[in-house]
Amino acid sequence: MSRTYKALALLLSYPEEAHRDLYPAVSGVLAGEGLLGDRKGLVRLASELASEDVLDLQARYVQLFDRSRALSLHLYEHVHGESRDRGQAMVELNKLYASRGVLLSAHELPDHLPVFLEFLSLLQANEAAALLGEAAHVLTALRDRLKKRKSPYAAVFAALVDLADTSADAQALSALLAEPEDDPDDLAALDRAWAEEPVSFGPDQQSGCPKTSEMISRMGENAA
Repeated sequence: MSRTYKALALLLSYPEEAHRDLYPAVSGVLAGEGLLGDRKGLVRLASELASEDVLDLQARYVQLFDRSRALSLHLYEHVHGESRDRGQAMVELNKLYASRGVLLSAHELPDHLPVFLEFLSLLQANEAAALLGEAAHVLTALRDRLKKRKSPYAAVFAALVDLADTSADAQALSALLAEPEDDPDDLAALDRAWAEEPVSFGPDQQSGCPKTSEMISRMGENAA
């Protein structure tokens, strides 16, 4: 089990007051496993999340990841959009989770990056890196877009690109970066873009994998 992936999942999750005591553990977790060379940006982000006003942090998070499809944390959103292919890809990813004993609730989508990282934390390092490499072009595009916005969250995506076992496919990356970035302040356009409710995939298994927030909370116990 890799606590580095759990730490990155925590940093990419919606900021909550309940997580405030966990953020300071991130630096020790990352240093302890030594999977990442440059950890400064991640430690700075963890410090911000631990010390700044939680309402301001939540507003920043929503502005970045919920009000801009170009920065969506749903991986398949960048690959399949709202096509039927996305639904099938979700089903296959859920099957992969289930094959390792991980069952999501009906309200958790398997391609949501914090959920995906929690799953990767359960795997051997080489397998986790291989699965992450399949999304290298998406992760690299998100890193570059967040860097352009001078967002501290860019450090998380830089770390994920480093952890992946392969570089981004140049053609796929070019295609992603060529797509126009939506304006999160254009509420009318936002309403049109998100007119359809997201589909939930998989059964509601209360006895299966705990919610991401519950899984993340265990990082503090492990770091103790």
